[in-house]
Amino acid sequence: MRKKLTSLSDSELQNLLKEGSQHAFGVIFDRYWKKLYNYAYKIYREEEICQDIVQEIFISLWNNSGEAVILNLEGYLMRAVKYRVANHIRSLKFTQEHEDALLTIVDPVKTANDIEYREFEQGILNEIDKLSPKCREVFLLSRFENYTNSEIAKKLDLSIHTVEKHISNAIKHLRTNLDNYQLAIIVISLFL
Repeated sequence: MRKKLTSLSDSELQNLLKEGSQHAFGVIFDRYWKKLYNYAYKIYREEEICQDIVQEIFISLWNNSGEAVILNLEGYLMRAVKYRVANHIRSLKFTQEHEDALLTIVDPVKTANDIEYREFEQGILNEIDKLSPKCREVFLLSRFENYTNSEIAKKLDLSIHTVEKHISNAIKHLRTNLDNYQLAIIVISLFL
């Protein structure tokens, strides 16, 4: 069964994954684990941390497979690695070397205007960094790691109402501080 699945496209595998197919999940895992690990390791260079990050991404993919709308699985997984590594580095008392590595993270999925996109993305991340620490953490879990509000509430020991309020405050902040074009792009990119 699993051997037949290896010839399927990512979108076909995702459809099976939404139905709860462990075999489809296994094929996705085999297809992307090494690539995700190598990407994480290029950024952070700590084997165990990188393995944990990739494992968390696959756990999240499995747990959210019924709800997530992913148009480009590889791009989604690579961005997830980038943001998980970035969040891990931010949560540490990190050295200048780590900070430099964070600034030089290259997105493996190239866009037509790569430099422009990176500047745009950095502008959005700068606005997200202006949020209070708890608000930022809730927003990143919700929008970049696809946690549900109840999962965030449980993980951070908050009420669902508090989680919703943090997300609402973050969106309000972004609406106020980003122009309509930037806001539209961030909304679209969160669902790609």
